[in-house]
Amino acid sequence: MSLVHTKARRWNTGSLVWHLGSLAVLAVVLYPVVWVIGGSFKPNDEIVGSLDLFPTDPVTDNYRRLADGIADIPISTFFGNSLFLAVGSVIGVLLSSSFAAYAFAKIDFAGRNLLFALMIGTLLLPYHVLLIPQYVLFQKLELINTYTPLLLGKYLATDAFFVFLMVQFMRGLPRELDEAARLDGCGHLRTYWSIVLPLCRPALITSAIFTFINAWNDFMGPLIYLNEPEKYTVSLGLKMFVDQDGVANYGGMIAMSLVALLPVVAFFLAFQRYLIDGMATSGLK
Repeated sequence: MSLVHTKARRWNTGSLVWHLGSLAVLAVVLYPVVWVIGGSFKPNDEIVGSLDLFPTDPVTDNYRRLADGIADIPISTFFGNSLFLAVGSVIGVLLSSSFAAYAFAKIDFAGRNLLFALMIGTLLLPYHVLLIPQYVLFQKLELINTYTPLLLGKYLATDAFFVFLMVQFMRGLPRELDEAARLDGCGHLRTYWSIVLPLCRPALITSAIFTFINAWNDFMGPLIYLNEPEKYTVSLGLKMFVDQDGVANYGGMIAMSLVALLPVVAFFLAFQRYLIDGMATSGLK
């Protein structure tokens, strides 16, 4: 009995240490979020240098001022621009990447392995290496200050990671499905649209979630290619809270940051169930 009690005490001690450690890590992870939420209800002069997470006298002026816009531009303009780019990026990535993935995974053509290796090799190229030649190209085409440079690559399967993700998923699908489709008279396009694409729902939803988040939070791309404030995205709109003299409206910036998180969280929660269900049922035997 003493041995059993000793093991029970060890298990309880280990479980207690594990839970305390998990709570400590959770506190560290959630601290910035709690600080931002509390800071959005603080006056601007109490945000910097204050150690309190929540204000003693909460104010809602930071949120009310958002209704007035930034530099006479409604914040709905920034959100609309970001939503346009995010949705357009999702559509482009899903269509182009799935097309390219189907070709690499299901079609035998000369140089397929070489092209696939070159595509994977593009993952090693830093974004900043391509920035200058891309900018010069779009400048020559007179496409600066438009959304074309931010969306064109999404429709040309330039996101090698998502292509690779879908290729690996499509290669796991049974070959018998392709053979059955060919016996029924389906070509590659019909097989792609009616057979392969519905079965790739987990990979498609995963790509959509990451693409939406990346496009919504993108700062470098809009900063380089957009010049007019009316075309700015949310990330550039946040930059406008700092005036030319370096004086920042931290309260408004924090409030808008929290509001900007809502579409991303809503998009993730809306598709999370489909992502989990798809992963749970994607094993085909």
